[in-house]
Amino acid sequence: MLRNFLVASAAFTLLSQLAKAQTPPFDGNLLIQPIVNGAKCVTAASNTNGAQVVLESCTGSTSQHWVFTNGQIRVFGNMCLDLPSGNTADGTKLQIWTCNNGNVNQGWYYTWWDNQISFTHNRGKCMDLSGGSQANGNRIQIWDCAYNSNQVWDVGYLASNLPQQSQSNQYGYNSCGTGSSQTSNCQTAWINSAEDFCLWAPPQPGDIGNTEQEEVAYCTKSGRGTRLIPAGTLKGVHFVKTPDYVQVTGVGDFTKINVLKGDSGGELDDRGANGKGNPIGGLVYGNSFGASLQYHEWTSFISDTQFCFRACVGPKSMELCQHIYDQMGCYWNMPANYDPGVFENCDGNDDLPMGVYGTSTWHQGTSPTPPPHPPAPSSNCQAVPSVGVTPANKKRGLNRLAPEPSITPAPASN
Repeated sequence: MLRNFLVASAAFTLLSQLAKAQTPPFDGNLLIQPIVNGAKCVTAASNTNGAQVVLESCTGSTSQHWVFTNGQIRVFGNMCLDLPSGNTADGTKLQIWTCNNGNVNQGWYYTWWDNQISFTHNRGKCMDLSGGSQANGNRIQIWDCAYNSNQVWDVGYLASNLPQQSQSNQYGYNSCGTGSSQTSNCQTAWINSAEDFCLWAPPQPGDIGNTEQEEVAYCTKSGRGTRLIPAGTLKGVHFVKTPDYVQVTGVGDFTKINVLKGDSGGELDDRGANGKGNPIGGLVYGNSFGASLQYHEWTSFISDTQFCFRACVGPKSMELCQHIYDQMGCYWNMPANYDPGVFENCDGNDDLPMGVYGTSTWHQGTSPTPPPHPPAPSSNCQAVPSVGVTPANKKRGLNRLAPEPSITPAPASN
């Protein structure tokens, strides 16, 4: 369902293919997290038939390890997310029950494009966070699909329990260890500050457009198993934390991290043209909104001289980390400070969403091209020394098709 967005026919075709997916593009044991709070996880209360399905703080316990397979969502190996008696009345609380492939009460459909989990036997019913409450113990229910923030579910991993690879056909790996190597193919990145961030760049010299599915992480901190950004690469770095995202922008000589000289660059993001992301399997984490929290929505550009990287949280994350404007570059997508010779950490307000002008949404390729939004105000900027490689915090870990939909805040009534 395109939810009132007008798109080009080619984009519509690929979007339709994505919408048919029953499972997320990620593999293995997955956390299921409400978009309103990435520190909370859907949890089976016990390993027994009829056990409640509730919200709890994410711990990585087996009761939070969900596997999407054959149209079911499994936990504890042989227990399935289950709608009691198939009752689709609004407010029916979910449970787990011994898996039975013929049981229609256990059929679930994950739409990767809008991150909803609907009941396969009645696609108009969606898994819902009861009352929007983020309290531990809040039971998960079924409700009419309305695409509000109670019904958007991210899937991912704890930073302390990463799989070797998170997606099929992945070039590198996500479980990267605690060393550092300039031949590492680690595809787990971090964004914390002007002194502590990573960039995506080619594993061997190449242009971004041809290597986007294979990019690896280059970081300013050692000890995360990644490659390191060489001395002299960064010429200016500007970090800002807003209520809904962190963002790092700047300039430098990125031929030192395998971007070809003269390459005008390209976009890296969590979706990609096939729904898997660029790079395939790329994961992003940070500490700004919670310890080692996974950023499920992120977008980045890099050329031979300029970079920008934004990672979003919360109900506005899809809107503020939009990535359908892949030809527009850094400043148009992420208006900010790109001055050389300045290294700083700032607080800031959210920028206006990319491509949204009042009540209209501009689509790439439509003439005329509107100007970028002005950068949002920033404050409390603190200068930092020229950024160089230092060890990562030892306590860090215990994760172009059409516009993403804008999520409606959930009503309090359910």
